[in-house]
Amino acid sequence: AGRITEYNFNMLSEKYQNEQKELETKIRQLHEMMEAAVQTAADAEKWIALMKQYVNPVELTAELLNTLIEKITVHEAVKGEDGSREQEVEIYYRFIGKID
Repeated sequence: AGRITEYNFNMLSEKYQNEQKELETKIRQLHEMMEAAVQTAADAEKWIALMKQYVNPVELTAELLNTLIEKITVHEAVKGEDGSREQEVEIYYRFIGKID
């Protein structure tokens, strides 16, 4: 009376194994998200420390640019219908990337 059939056991076992695989995948994803969040926080702290060094710059120097900016992307110029010229420039800062 208190026993389950082999079929029911196999069904429950398969269900348990599938649930375990899903949980392992979710744990792995959560670990990756946590590592990314920790890295983001560390990068933000590095950026803040850099900014504190250059709070009130008197002039724009090569050292300042090289310290704070990772890269600058200058896109091809586009001429408007009115003859004006527009050119997109993207600045990627160290540790935090591009700010929109």
